[in-house]
Amino acid sequence: MHKPSIILIFVSAIVIQVGLTAEIDSVTPRKVQLNNSVNRINEIFNQRIEEGIQNANAHNDIEANEFCDEEFLFTELRKAIYQSLTTSWGLKGYDLDLQLRSLLARDSYALSLNDSIYRDINFLEGFSLNLKGLSHVVNIDGHLIGLDKIGHFFSEGWKYFELTYFDGQSIDQALEWGKQQEAGKFGYTTTGIFSFSDLVANFNGWRFWNKVLLKNDDPLKGVIGNFFNRPYVTCEIQYIASFKNKKIVKAWEYNTQFDFSDYIDGTFDEGNNCNSYADPIIEEKIKSRTKNVDPDFNCPLKKEYCLESQEKYGIYAKHVLHPYCLIAN
Repeated sequence: MHKPSIILIFVSAIVIQVGLTAEIDSVTPRKVQLNNSVNRINEIFNQRIEEGIQNANAHNDIEANEFCDEEFLFTELRKAIYQSLTTSWGLKGYDLDLQLRSLLARDSYALSLNDSIYRDINFLEGFSLNLKGLSHVVNIDGHLIGLDKIGHFFSEGWKYFELTYFDGQSIDQALEWGKQQEAGKFGYTTTGIFSFSDLVANFNGWRFWNKVLLKNDDPLKGVIGNFFNRPYVTCEIQYIASFKNKKIVKAWEYNTQFDFSDYIDGTFDEGNNCNSYADPIIEEKIKSRTKNVDPDFNCPLKKEYCLESQEKYGIYAKHVLHPYCLIAN
């Protein structure tokens, strides 16, 4: 193999690995006043979901009586939501993060790595962190949340859903896969940081994708909650088209609007759902800088959010909550 080809493959591998991860500082911006971004986030993704549904319907074939193909629906929804040319490289979550930094620039807070609690982590300890810097943070329903969590919600949430819906794995197996990724290319290996809040975002992203057609109950809702739960998308008869074509014509319709508030809780916030670190040296560096920024800061910052999440996630809490949050009382 020619030397330039080897170099290209090596560089590509590094870019893909780095592109999979992003981190935030959940301590330094804690007192910054930010507008609630939930309505803007809902607007962005409701528009994209509607676009995906329209594109999926473009595959309908009236002559062949082929309507409402699930594969086309999920494919077009992912294309519309990610709005990315790099999805095949595994960069969709990070690319979505970058898009939102621009779209939410007025209401987000950007912090330089050199001004953050991670400033002392060197290149070898967290090469992705040093190459890319930090993601922005936003206020979502009063919680300080990194835009990287929205990337996790849609992209890794899809992977969880793919494992359970198409590959026949259990939710526990999907959650375990998520932890393995966070211990590897999403966390310890590239940034030196294991984010439990990423795991919360992933799981709730699975709930989003499951609700698209809602063929399976939401495991976090009880019997009554699931009874009243409604899918985002349904296959409905198109009466005008049916009349014109003198036969039943169906198409996907947007049945229930997406609302990020349905998923958000206090453990999306890394100030409550604490991080773990690859080794004690990294942890000590971050703790030291944290004390310099806010001597009174302790994680979990608000234990009541941990208590709420213990109840919300139930038997799955052990997969998504940091031990400190899991035992908070």
